[in-house]
Amino acid sequence: MRCPAYLAAAGIGRLGLVDDDAVSLSNLQRQILFRTADVGRLKVAAGKQTLNALNPGVTVDIHPVRLTEANVMELIAPYDIIADGSDNFTTRFLLNDACFFAKKPLVSAAVTEFEGQLATYKGFASDLPCYRCLFATPPPPGSVASCSETGVLGAAAGVMGSLQALEVLKEAAGLGAGLAGKVLIYKALSTEFHTVALAKDAACALCGKKPTITGLSRHG
Repeated sequence: MRCPAYLAAAGIGRLGLVDDDAVSLSNLQRQILFRTADVGRLKVAAGKQTLNALNPGVTVDIHPVRLTEANVMELIAPYDIIADGSDNFTTRFLLNDACFFAKKPLVSAAVTEFEGQLATYKGFASDLPCYRCLFATPPPPGSVASCSETGVLGAAAGVMGSLQALEVLKEAAGLGAGLAGKVLIYKALSTEFHTVALAKDAACALCGKKPTITGLSRHG
C-alpha cells in the first residue's frame, strides 16, 4: 500500500483501488495508507481518503469488490498500467492473463517474510515474458504458505512498494530501463538485491508459440 501513495504524490492523474477487504489492526504494520482509526472501514474508502489528502488533484476510483474472471477486464480497462500487490496466486494469474489480453503492462510486487520480488510483465510483446513464463500454473492449494501464515516484515513490504511505484512511474514516463524481462529479488536480512533475466518461454501456454489459453483463465 506504499505504491499508491507515491503515485499520488507524483501526480499520476487517475488511480484505481480494487479490494473487497476491510482494514484490520494487523494490516497497519505494513499497509501505511491506513491508521488505527480506519480499522473496520473498507480499505478502498480509507485509501481514497488518504490519497486525496495527500494530493487532492488526483482522481481516485474505488472498487470495493473481489477481482474475478467476470469483472477483471472491465476493472482494468480505464487504466494504462496495472500494479499488482495481491497476496494470492489466483489473483496474480488472473491479472497476468487479463493484462496479456488487454495489452497492458503489469508491474507485480510480492513479499514473503523477509524477501521480495518485483517484475514488469509484457507478455503481449513478441520478445518479452509474462508471469506464466516464470510460473506456468498456480501451485496446488495449501502447498505454499500464505503471508498471513508466514508473516511479513512491514518495512520490507515498504521497500517493495516503493520500488513498484518507481517502476510504474518509469513505465508511464518512458524513462530508463524497466524490469520487463527481468525479476528483481530483494533479501532484507542480508540487504541484497539481485536481478535475474527472465526469457520468454516458447512453450508458455499463454504467450508462447503455440498458446493453449485463448481466453481468460485462472488455472490454465
